[in-house]
Amino acid sequence: MKYTYTPRGVCSRMIQLEIEDDVIKDCRFIGGCHGNTQGISALVKGMDVDEAIEKLEGIDCAGRGTSCPDQLAKALRAAQDA
Repeated sequence: MKYTYTPRGVCSRMIQLEIEDDVIKDCRFIGGCHGNTQGISALVKGMDVDEAIEKLEGIDCAGRGTSCPDQLAKALRAAQDA
């Protein structure tokens, strides 16, 4: 399943996901801190969706109340509900 999510409160403008059998096959951020979002994407590829959510949810960036990793967790939850 391919899923696109529009993050809120962060620099990235879009998160594109490909999930198969509850495993993250691909993750791409559009916008944001390029090196950091590439690193996050590389780390979650092959990871179980629930494990990624558990690790990333609640991470804060500069007091914004969210971050690109937190928004990825929200995107993964939304994809599960889709």
